[in-house]
Amino acid sequence: MNIFNKKTPATIGLDISSSAVKLIQFSRGESGIRVEHFAIEPLSVGAVKDKAVVDSDVVATAIERAVRRSGAKAKNCAVSVSGSAVMTKTISLPADMSDVELESQIEIEADQYIPYSLDEVNRDFEVLGPSKRSADLVDVLLAACKSENIDLLTAAVEQAGLKTRVVDVEAYAIANAFVLIRHRDGIPADQTIAIFEIGSQQSSFVILNGDRVVYSREHAFGSSQLIDDIARRYDLNADEAMVMLRGDDHPDDFVQMVIEPFQQSVVQQIGRALQFFSSSNEFQNIESLFLAGGAALMQGLDQVVSNELGITTEVADPIRGLSVSNKVPANSLRANAPALMAACGLAMRGFD
Repeated sequence: MNIFNKKTPATIGLDISSSAVKLIQFSRGESGIRVEHFAIEPLSVGAVKDKAVVDSDVVATAIERAVRRSGAKAKNCAVSVSGSAVMTKTISLPADMSDVELESQIEIEADQYIPYSLDEVNRDFEVLGPSKRSADLVDVLLAACKSENIDLLTAAVEQAGLKTRVVDVEAYAIANAFVLIRHRDGIPADQTIAIFEIGSQQSSFVILNGDRVVYSREHAFGSSQLIDDIARRYDLNADEAMVMLRGDDHPDDFVQMVIEPFQQSVVQQIGRALQFFSSSNEFQNIESLFLAGGAALMQGLDQVVSNELGITTEVADPIRGLSVSNKVPANSLRANAPALMAACGLAMRGFD
């Protein structure tokens, strides 16, 4: 879904999180989608907070490094804002309205639903399709974000020498990437799927019915809590804790005292997310759960979640099955695949 800008081809997907800039670019030919460029560039702590750009200079420098490392030559890019920064509302309007009438009516509806002056927000809409309420209605998704949030994001992108051509909502970018998984694995279009993406500071919980987002929510929980626990327990700084986590030489009590408690925290967060969803939505029969984000690759986490919550759980991998350019570091790409959901969804905007 393109929330704030017109659609465009040849798009770099640029996911700017609190811990890193993730860049990926696709091409599409007769043999399918191909990964042409990829890079991940770490961000210093504080440059992005709660998925909002705080220091555009630092973020711009990281974007520049990611572009150079990837070898990407395209200038157009797609970025996203997080769900917590975006207001969305599904409204039903007469199906026989012309495009002009529809746009005019949505402007009227926007003033009713958006809790800010319309001069302070960027807004867009998308027709979702026939409404279940009546055959004479269509459901329309209205989305709005305060302009200042988008301005800081686009300033960093443009300072890095790129053009922001698409600003999407993160949940819809994740949903767009899941199309790759759904088609590859033959998941029926009518299945309701949950995705829990574990970020560094925040996690995103997204429910899809088919390819349509029916629910999304941000959770103040992330893998940085695991790093903090390691640092505190073993008297390390954050960088040393990260090295310990990624290495093979762990203290004897590492799994019992650090990994297992974090896995249980993930289970609790997903359990709460499922409860919120089931109490507020008509789509209650979730067939399967996909874990995304870097922490999703933690050994045994998917099985722990499945056993504790009684739901089929697997790691989301939007890259598997795609062809990869020999210019792309394939091992790094595949190792980071679960953390690339939003970036992949944004890169796919070049095919709209």
